[in-house]
Amino acid sequence: MFPALLQSIFSSLWSVFLIILFFGGSIFVHELGHFLAARRRGVHIACFSIGFGPKMFSWQGKDGVEYCLSWLPIGGYVALPQLADLGPIEGEYEADLERLPPISYSTKMLVFVAGAVFNVLFAFLLACVVWRVGQPTSAELNTTKIGQVTALPDEPNVPSPAFEAGFRPGDIIRAIDGQRVTNWPDLQQTLFAGSGRTADGRPKAVFTIEREGRALDLTVYPRLAGDEGMRRIGISPAEELVVGTLEPGLLGAKIGLRPGDSIVDFDSIPLLSRDEFIEHLGKNHAHVVRLGILRGTQRLVLELPPRPERADIADLGILRQTSFMLTYPDPVSQITDNFVMTFRVLAGLINPQSDLSVSKLSGPVGIIRMFNATAQSDFRLVLWFTILVNVNLAIFNLLPIPVLDGGQMLFATVARLRGRALPANFIMTMQSVFMVLLLSLIVYVSFFDTRRWVNDTRNERAIARQPAPQPAPVPATP
Repeated sequence: MFPALLQSIFSSLWSVFLIILFFGGSIFVHELGHFLAARRRGVHIACFSIGFGPKMFSWQGKDGVEYCLSWLPIGGYVALPQLADLGPIEGEYEADLERLPPISYSTKMLVFVAGAVFNVLFAFLLACVVWRVGQPTSAELNTTKIGQVTALPDEPNVPSPAFEAGFRPGDIIRAIDGQRVTNWPDLQQTLFAGSGRTADGRPKAVFTIEREGRALDLTVYPRLAGDEGMRRIGISPAEELVVGTLEPGLLGAKIGLRPGDSIVDFDSIPLLSRDEFIEHLGKNHAHVVRLGILRGTQRLVLELPPRPERADIADLGILRQTSFMLTYPDPVSQITDNFVMTFRVLAGLINPQSDLSVSKLSGPVGIIRMFNATAQSDFRLVLWFTILVNVNLAIFNLLPIPVLDGGQMLFATVARLRGRALPANFIMTMQSVFMVLLLSLIVYVSFFDTRRWVNDTRNERAIARQPAPQPAPVPATP
């Protein structure tokens, strides 16, 4: 018990360390971009802060800049009074604006965009590391081949949209509504963010699939299902069954299976779903089942003799090996894929035909949860998620919304077009209003993040409390 407690404490501390290092580091890199660009262009810098709100602690640098850590860890800022007076938001600072020289439009644009540029550069450096060490994934997540056409979780007794549309196990999905998909998460996200609808308002999507070497277009009508009410059609990815270890004396070992063998078919039926494989074993328990095995590059056929009706994979003495694998995507592909993913979600949010809503986004709570999950799993997944976070930070901060960098760039552009500065009261009012809206949005999104976290934790505990199934007795091999 004591070693388990120590391991739990160490694991939690490791997660906290990685969250501070990579989440806090992503914010720091963004603000560092503004800071270095401002210094390079001769802009007066009053303060460099990680976080908003009241200061936890601060110190005055030899360069005259106040460096501080603030209580609200939802971002950060570099106070640049020549570019934007955000005193009510960032805190008051001493600076005689009348004595400071005016700043050119090009300098303003360079300084404001520098934060996003640094986030992209940081993401690119991490992507180079991932390219070298590999990105962990699984065979199920790295495919678009359908393993099962299933019912929706909310409607177990109703034919799913995929069944009604004519999907089959073994179909390979190539595109959704004309957008190419390359893996299962990409497929899900493209479906979730879809905006196709019928004349009467029902969700609609056109899947381009490959079946037996031929391209087909299937029109499907997704339904909103699950706790989040996302578009779903009732399909699951094709699975692999790789033998991990074998229990001596049970059927798996007796018929000649070895660790590392991949079971690719049963009675000439391709193995696309472990559930269907187990169901086939149950229905044909009184007969010999021929297993197609791939051992390295060698193809074998092993015969599984009659067995108890309810015997499953574990009862055969087979402990399944995880389908963990490493991929090595190049840095440009990683950055591009994350940009496409982010813009796809943004397009879904602003499109009234989409079923995406703000409540389905993740805020600081969701980001911290994901960092914690990846830290508990594999450090390389932390790198992958940090890349996504930095791409999101870059795009989000360039949106033309007051308080964000894009909003400041918009104000500067409007002032340049009209030939004179915008009224200070107007800018301050807009900044204050949108700061309240932004904080409200963060609180709103965090509520749903917290609810998802609590629900998932309850489900995991409920699964952990379920008793382990007892193996059925296995007769001697004839």
